[in-house]
Amino acid sequence: MKKKINVDELSDYDVIKKCINGEEEYFEVLISRYKNLVYSIVLKMVNDKEEVNDLAQEVFIKVYRNLDKYSSEFKFSTWLTRITTNHIIDYRRKKKCETVFIDDVVCETATNNSPEVEYIRKEEKINLKRLVGKLPEIYKIPIVLYHQKGLTYQEIADTTNQSLSKVKNRIFRGRKILKNSFLKEYTD
Repeated sequence: MKKKINVDELSDYDVIKKCINGEEEYFEVLISRYKNLVYSIVLKMVNDKEEVNDLAQEVFIKVYRNLDKYSSEFKFSTWLTRITTNHIIDYRRKKKCETVFIDDVVCETATNNSPEVEYIRKEEKINLKRLVGKLPEIYKIPIVLYHQKGLTYQEIADTTNQSLSKVKNRIFRGRKILKNSFLKEYTD
């Protein structure tokens, strides 16, 4: 009598090995574990909500085809984020899509500010979102991964296949461009 294996007890690497060894049904485990991550990244990088499902599905197809290239020295989520990000960059190059990077919904504590102050803050957030969308891609991607996805500098470096110093530099320069653009708009 075979003991039934609880898939929740399997590590990502164990699931990947089973997929590579022909037990394709285990790929569903990876999809269920990481679909929210993939959808979240795609949604933040693509402005067309109808394309999100197709792009996420394409990402998982690409992941499945390349499971044998996964190295267990990296977290699976980092590897998956890298594939997702690269796939969306390729898609955007082909389609020239606009991007959305800053969340529309921001949790704020209750304030006693006047309606005018609240309106100005809301307008500033909208302008910041627009300015992030105008950033060159080399700055936009690290800034979004850091500020929106909460990745560390090292995780961004692993995801984008760039050196840690390059990631830090691009986030610094991207912030500087945003600051200068933001100040220019409010002083003109």
